[in-house]
Amino acid sequence: MKYVSIIAVTVATTLLLSACGVRAQATPTINALDVQNTAIAVAFTMIAQTQAAVPTATPLPPTPTPIETALPTNTAPSLPLTLEATSTPVPASNSNVDPCQTRILSSSPKGRSTVIRIANTTKVKVTVSLYLNETASHGECGWRTYILAKNSDVVITDLIQGCYNLWAWSDDPKGRFNVSSGTSCINNTDKWTFLISTSTIKFTF
Repeated sequence: MKYVSIIAVTVATTLLLSACGVRAQATPTINALDVQNTAIAVAFTMIAQTQAAVPTATPLPPTPTPIETALPTNTAPSLPLTLEATSTPVPASNSNVDPCQTRILSSSPKGRSTVIRIANTTKVKVTVSLYLNETASHGECGWRTYILAKNSDVVITDLIQGCYNLWAWSDDPKGRFNVSSGTSCINNTDKWTFLISTSTIKFTF
């Protein structure tokens, strides 16, 4: 390198001068080792200054990174945190079931009174169910049950005018049967009679 050549020349010159010297003049003797060290130091100083003068590479500025811009979105209106729901209880009911079907007809129903006689004309004991359909005036309705011995009857004086259905049956081994009257309406205070046989229930007055 160029800097090494300079050092070499400087060192060689210094050594030559120190070896030969000028004998004619009486000058103080210079230590050759000191001159050598000084030359080396000067040489390294020059190298350092030269390297410092060399321009350094400037890094390129960073390339700007494109930033994605979010597209506008439709923002839904805020809803209340709590939605209050109200409900009205609906009473449980079954319109297909007649409430009178399980009601016992009272011993003093409201309405215009009448008298009903039920007669068992068979030779066995019978069970009779008498059913009053709901009346329009007082809403009376319900069941009553009677047990009649063979060839016996019962007269009922605490009934009211209205439409009745009767069923009669017997489990007697001598004559099992099951009969009904259909619907029979009573509209006055006269005595009305239901005659029970093994084949039918006859309604008379």
